Amino acid sequence: MKKDYYEILEVSRDCSSEELKRAYRKLALKYHPDKNQGDKDAEEHFKEAAEAYEVLRDPQKRQTYDLYGYEGIAGTGFRGFSGPQDIFSNFSDLFEDLFGFSAMHQKSGTSMGPEAGADLRYDLEVSFEDAARGTETEIEIIRLESCSVCKGTGMASGSRPATCPTCRGRGQIIRSEGFFRISSICPHCSGSGTIITDPCQACQGKGRLRERHKVKVHIPAGVDTGSRLRLKREGEAGLRHGPRGDLYIVIHVKPHDLFERHGNDIYLRLPVSIVQAAMGDEVEISTLDGPRNLKIPAETQTGDHFRLKGLGIPDLRGFGSGDQIIEVAVVTPTKLTERQRTLLQEFADIEKEKKEGGFFRKLFKRSEAHGHSSHERTS
Repeated sequence: MKKDYYEILEVSRDCSSEELKRAYRKLALKYHPDKNQGDKDAEEHFKEAAEAYEVLRDPQKRQTYDLYGYEGIAGTGFRGFSGPQDIFSNFSDLFEDLFGFSAMHQKSGTSMGPEAGADLRYDLEVSFEDAARGTETEIEIIRLESCSVCKGTGMASGSRPATCPTCRGRGQIIRSEGFFRISSICPHCSGSGTIITDPCQACQGKGRLRERHKVKVHIPAGVDTGSRLRLKREGEAGLRHGPRGDLYIVIHVKPHDLFERHGNDIYLRLPVSIVQAAMGDEVEISTLDGPRNLKIPAETQTGDHFRLKGLGIPDLRGFGSGDQIIEVAVVTPTKLTERQRTLLQEFADIEKEKKEGGFFRKLFKRSEAHGHSSHERTS
């Protein structure tokens, strides 16, 4: 059974955020492990206070706790802290909030080893046909390149880095706040422990310069909007001979005037006249492989589909290709001539006669059947 967070911090349930902060600061100093080495009871109090403050300082978590208690907080995924190291390493913002700078529970000293370059993103627009069939293109990007004058060191030729006078080569500044040992990155050398006293004039001591660069891009068949292509080692140059980052190409496919893509299938809307739909016809249609002839059977209706196997989009993983699907749309004629109106009226009259004749034939048959059944009942 969890203790009441308000009781742990010794505050009222309607206390302000400032009152919470003061209460926690007092308990954190009282039960800090550096002051109570080997005292398991003090360590437990330290953990409880940190957990209570972490929950109550967040308005949303506090509201959840006030309504549902610890079970409500557990439902959000928060499980408290495993120990002081967990608090120092994962929740150093607590100490920054209280003392004004980060509490980095670690030894001083920062590596000056190689640092990888940043990844880059390039948004590439391609045509529907190029996305379906694949292509190669060349793009131009601007990226950080290692300075050719200083070879990426940032220093003028013949010079050497000097020890940082602020941190004396440690890369960090250590301060004491009560029983805390607070370490922060040296602002003078940015944690490197050294400074450049004679910078390279070409790159102003940065070791890298922005340059334009052309990259060839192979676009595989079957890509779609949102597809990402990774070009290894085409990103920005690293620091101190660190590896290059990668270049990510994000594909955007232009809409097509005729085709619409659904998965690996492509759809084509085919308008046909009433005569073509009723009597059938052979028409020429567009495909990604060029024009094809398609037979329209008699009595075709709007919405009927015809499928051309294998004429869709190739699968990116090599599992064959989709199909091309033709959807028929019967077009009603407009701007009729008098002759066309007359013929259509004759057609309508014939259709009406067919329907009425069929109706009377059905009626006669039902009436005849009814008469026979009456005779059978009276015999």
